[in-house]
Amino acid sequence: MNFASDNWAGAAEEVIAAVVAESRKVAPAYGRDPLSASVEAEFSRIFEREVAVFFVATGTAANGLSLAAVSRPAGLIFCHKAAHVISEEAGGPEFATGGAKLIGMPGRQAKITGAALAEVLKLYPAETVRHGQAAAVSISQTTELGGVYRPADISVIGAVARQAGIALHMDGARFANAVASRNASPAELTWRAGVDVMSFGGTKNGALAAEAVIFFDPAKAANMPFLRQRMGQLLSKNRLIAAQFAALFADGLWLRLASHANEMAGQLAAALEHVPGARLAFPAPANEVFAILPAERAANAIKAGAMFYEWHTDSLMPDEMPGKGEALYRLVTSFRTEAREIEEFIKLLR
Repeated sequence: MNFASDNWAGAAEEVIAAVVAESRKVAPAYGRDPLSASVEAEFSRIFEREVAVFFVATGTAANGLSLAAVSRPAGLIFCHKAAHVISEEAGGPEFATGGAKLIGMPGRQAKITGAALAEVLKLYPAETVRHGQAAAVSISQTTELGGVYRPADISVIGAVARQAGIALHMDGARFANAVASRNASPAELTWRAGVDVMSFGGTKNGALAAEAVIFFDPAKAANMPFLRQRMGQLLSKNRLIAAQFAALFADGLWLRLASHANEMAGQLAAALEHVPGARLAFPAPANEVFAILPAERAANAIKAGAMFYEWHTDSLMPDEMPGKGEALYRLVTSFRTEAREIEEFIKLLR
């Protein structure tokens, strides 16, 4: 009964097999091998346009490098106040950008809106020299509270960003789950809606340590090879990351794994509705379920062996706060979650 995180789930067998098979071969290092080139071409096919792809080992590195590539001196980067880039990466984006400042914004289910972004940008006019200059906006797909941006939502944010002359970055650590949940294509959820650069997550989707930075205009990636080297993310055995993505993309495995995780989350969310005193804090369109539970029931379930976390409430709106004797909990499903785990967990809570 592990609902702690999809990071706990390990790697898919197909990914492990692909790494083992590629490990038996000898090929050029630092991404100059045929497999890396073929996987980069596959990214272009998936996104329905030519893209520039840079493999890295972690999501934090992907986010930092993405924002470094689009930042400017003393740049301001706008995001939700719960976003991973501002709350969980130990100042990594600020370090990578050489001193950019992240500006946190409120919003339901950790989403920002185009209208809110437009209002915040008014506080930082370009002609004023007493603050940094707007450089980028970053959105998470899925969000840190389990939400999923629709293409229309992103389009409005993208339009505001374009008008302000700033870049739109997407932290896509769980992008596969968003694609699987929205019945929208990768292109519709990214560049067609105005996204300039994204961090494409593989690790939470069944890979070992495989992430990528994707530029939807390759011309804007001119400085990325240098930035990646400087950040220590130019991996000599790049092809072993490429092998993981090759396995995930083969026969649509990446979306099958994400769809399973989403389906399990849907079953979990539906079952929680029948637990006395429990309610969903938000809709659960992807693989993260946020529920408000009686604290005593949750504590007893944890003592009995269920693994999940009480979650902080500082990003909730006033009408979303737990009541007396309650707390907010995060439960995450993965490609390894089984229906029996959900059944056992619900029995414990009841």
